[in-house]
Amino acid sequence: MKKYNVTGKKDTRSGFGAGLVIAGRENPEVVALAADLKGSLKMDAFAAEFPDRFIECGIAEANMVGVAAGLALTGKVPFCGSFAEFITGRVYDQIRQEVSYGNTNVKLASSHAGITLGEDGATHQTMEDIALMRALPNLTVIVPCDYNQTVQATIAAAKHVGPVYLRFGRPAVPIFTDPDEPFEIGKVYNMNPGTDVTLIAAGHTVWEAIQAAEALEAEGISAEVLNVATVKPLDTATILESVAKTGAVVVAEEHNVAGGIGEAVAAVLAANAPAPIEFINGGDRFGQSGTPAELMAAYGLDAAHIAEAAKKAISRK
Repeated sequence: MKKYNVTGKKDTRSGFGAGLVIAGRENPEVVALAADLKGSLKMDAFAAEFPDRFIECGIAEANMVGVAAGLALTGKVPFCGSFAEFITGRVYDQIRQEVSYGNTNVKLASSHAGITLGEDGATHQTMEDIALMRALPNLTVIVPCDYNQTVQATIAAAKHVGPVYLRFGRPAVPIFTDPDEPFEIGKVYNMNPGTDVTLIAAGHTVWEAIQAAEALEAEGISAEVLNVATVKPLDTATILESVAKTGAVVVAEEHNVAGGIGEAVAAVLAANAPAPIEFINGGDRFGQSGTPAELMAAYGLDAAHIAEAAKKAISRK
C-alpha cells in the first residue's frame, strides 16, 4: 500500500486561487471574471496583483460568460468564477451557444460543487454539473482531488486551448499529492496499485478511496485506486488496463448517478471488457443540509462505504 504524506488540510478552491495567480504571471493574456463571488472563489489575490485584468460582473452570470467569450475571441484567456450551481445551471444556454458551440477558449471555474458545500443545502449544492458539462461538445471537464492538484490543474487549464470546466469545493480536505507534479489533462492517475479491485474516484472522494484501500489491505484485499482528475476526455486505456488486472470496479463520485463518472466508466467497460461494477453516488436526489462529513457518510461516499462496495464487487466476479 502506497503511503501518502498528508501535509495538512486546505480547500481546493484556494488551490484554484493560487493557480490562477501563477497562470496570470506566466501569461499576460490571462484575465479573470467574477459574479459577485470573488472572495468565495479565492480570486482576491489575482484581482489585487492584476487589477486591470480582473472584471467584476456582479450577479449576472450569463452576462459574465458572454463577456468571457468575447474576450476569448480577442485572444485573451478568461477564467469565469462562480458557484457550480450558478455557472452551470443558470448559464447553460450561454455556455452551450457561446463557449461549447463556438469552441471558445473560456475557462469555467466552479466552486462549492457537490454536497460538501454542506449547511447551505440543496439550492446551492449541485450534483448534476458534471453531467451537464460532459454532454457539451468540445468541453474538457477537470475534477482535481486536493489543493496541490487544483493549483496545477488551473495552470494546465490556462495553457490548454479550448473550453474547460474546472470543478472544486469549499471544505478543507487532506493535501496529499506532489505540489510540483504538473497536471496532465486527459490522464487518470494511479494512486495505489492493486490486484483485487479497482476503486475509481474524483475530487473529494479520492482521499476516501485511498483510505478505503488502506482498510481493505488490513483484510488482505489489494485495491487499486484511480484518480479520474480529467472526466472528459476520459483516459479509457488506464481504466481498462486496471480492470483487466482486477476484474471488479467501484466508482465513488460526489455527483448524481445520471450522467456522472460511473456511467462514463460503465460505458467503457460495456464496450470493451464487462466486469462487475458498484456505484456510489448521490443517486437520483438533491442534496440536503449538514456538515460535509455528515453528508459524505449519509450518501455513502466515505471510506467505510467504499470498502463495503469493494467487497460486494469482488464477490460478483
